[in-house]
Amino acid sequence: MIPFLDLKTINSQYHDKLVAACIRVIDSGWYVGGKELEQFEQHFANYCGVQYAIGVANGLDALILTLRAWKELGKLKDGDEVIVPSNTYIASILAITENNLKPVLVEPDAETFNIDDKKIEAAITAKTRVILPVHLYGQLAAMPEITAIAAKYNLLVLEDSAQAHGAEIAGKKAGSWGDASGFSFYPGKNLGALGDAGAITTNDPKLANMLKALRNYGSHEKYKNLVLGVNSRLDEIQAAMLNVKLNFLDGENQYRRQIADLYLKEIQNPEIELPLKNIDAKNYTQHVWHLFVIRTKHREALQKYLTERGVETLIHYPIAPHKQQAYKEWDDLSLPISEQIHAEVLSLPISPTLSRDDTKKVVQLCNGFKV
Repeated sequence: MIPFLDLKTINSQYHDKLVAACIRVIDSGWYVGGKELEQFEQHFANYCGVQYAIGVANGLDALILTLRAWKELGKLKDGDEVIVPSNTYIASILAITENNLKPVLVEPDAETFNIDDKKIEAAITAKTRVILPVHLYGQLAAMPEITAIAAKYNLLVLEDSAQAHGAEIAGKKAGSWGDASGFSFYPGKNLGALGDAGAITTNDPKLANMLKALRNYGSHEKYKNLVLGVNSRLDEIQAAMLNVKLNFLDGENQYRRQIADLYLKEIQNPEIELPLKNIDAKNYTQHVWHLFVIRTKHREALQKYLTERGVETLIHYPIAPHKQQAYKEWDDLSLPISEQIHAEVLSLPISPTLSRDDTKKVVQLCNGFKV
């Protein structure tokens, strides 16, 4: 079986370095809010090209706490509107509703899967305060255009960079385009911890200061609580693991691009629609291929065919957010592009340890699929 993602093999590449980092934390006797976290935050901020990175417990908290911090700073209030793509993973939208803000769902560009920047202005109202673009599957959204719209209407931009570690446009990385960005380091991400972990990046010192309090019970100083905070801290061991793996992220992303190139050049089946990069040569690094997502009107048949022949695939994601039971009040919304995407997408294996032979086997099988 060609696994969709073999985390054991991925992390075994750095086994000795990860063990050494773990032992260092154990022997330090300091397990929360210490030097490992401080070093990773600085390392990741430098990597993204920003002044601050604030470690938190997971990617959802990164988005929730950023919106919450803006409320505490007086930039948002209950009922304000946040523009968000309608085909994202539900976490992007949960962060909005968790803060008593109103999501405004905007359809994606069917070729890139990212929010269609040409549809954003029509969704802006007097209550709009934030645009929350999601860099889905590893490709940056149209950030030059989105930030220009935000500047025109005096809106905040919160990037959801959970799937786009290292992606960039013209040398400017995910996490450095908006007023802030939320990252997930869930184990399956391009930069994955060995458990849940997340971070927020920003150049705003007031926001960074507020976030450091919010993640720690609303406190900068023990027993002195400035605001109603939560416990959402990136622990020392996960910070140490991430500090090791960040050194190899660019190399792993480049290998993902090589696999994607092979898929794009050699899968030639009219029943399979390949993702279109829409990236010119100088912006080649815009995509880090967290997922390689194809579309087909025969998804169930193709997935069954591949499974029976030893290739594991996954569906990201089978149900559009507005069709989830959690948001049943949106069930009557008509978002045809999102609904079609969610009905047709299928993710092929892509990872830093997928061999060329296995990649070619996936290609061969895809080309051999017939309805």
